[in-house]
Amino acid sequence: MGHGGGGALSAELVEHIFAPAFGGRTLSALGDSAHLELGGARLAFSTDSFVVRPLFFPGGSIGDLAVNGTVNDLAMSGARAAYLSCGFILEEGVSVATVARVAHALGDAARTAGVEVATGDTKVVETGHGDGIYINTAGIGLIPDGVDIRPERAVPGDVVIVSGPIGQHGVAILSVREGLEFGVEIQSDCAALGGLVRTMLDVTKDVHVLRDPTRGGMAAALNEIAKAASVGVVLQENRLPVPPEVANACAILGLDPMYVANEGKLVAFVPREDADAVLAAMRAHPLGSGAAIVGECVADHPGMVVARTALGGTRVVDLPLGEQLPRIC
Repeated sequence: MGHGGGGALSAELVEHIFAPAFGGRTLSALGDSAHLELGGARLAFSTDSFVVRPLFFPGGSIGDLAVNGTVNDLAMSGARAAYLSCGFILEEGVSVATVARVAHALGDAARTAGVEVATGDTKVVETGHGDGIYINTAGIGLIPDGVDIRPERAVPGDVVIVSGPIGQHGVAILSVREGLEFGVEIQSDCAALGGLVRTMLDVTKDVHVLRDPTRGGMAAALNEIAKAASVGVVLQENRLPVPPEVANACAILGLDPMYVANEGKLVAFVPREDADAVLAAMRAHPLGSGAAIVGECVADHPGMVVARTALGGTRVVDLPLGEQLPRIC
């Protein structure tokens, strides 16, 4: 299960098995989406599979995730998502009513995100060979002229901004999966981020890096960026927007919120001179109202992420080995 968790084991699987087997310059970039040039157009192209358990959770469902996860990968390239493909893998015995409920949730999420489901596929597997419903989506979108967003563009001096409270999705999934109660219902942050990204690009097209911290949370996303750009990242731990209910749940369960998955947040690396204006624009958008500057990019300790604690100490924020909470997307 650790190999599917978005951490070090996942990276090893891609680096040693899939990348050598598939080859190709485009794949080697290993971004949230591939950047393609076709007929004079600059395209972003991404695919993702969704195996979340349970199928429905506070704040969303596997149908919402299947849309938002893919359109957010495109948005992290600055692309405006246009079309999706959708493949349903159904386990024998799942009710038609459940399939319909998921399909309607997926359709509603696509309309909200402004994308069209243009093609699809359905397969059915025998009882015991699935978990109700799995979904695969692929998406394609246009990258605007003058936009070049990729992990390699992070440079010392960049300011690190997170778009809002972290850790909500992973804790929401765990609470319903395990029947845990924390005194208040914690809802997933599942949302499509394309509109927020367009708001940021209206301020400046020179956004260096965007990443949605899904599996492996903030820790995995920042480590991947630091490694790709050969830079260091310094976080101010007391600036990380962790909701009290998430902090309390993580304390009870022995989890670190920086490693818990999100499905409606982004991390941005922007030039220092643009940071205040970008932050103000983000806070004016409904999906960025809780945005905060949480750190900076430095020349020291390239490839490493460190956090400065409230007590004045420093700790290394490693890439997680696997996933603290499997099957969260």
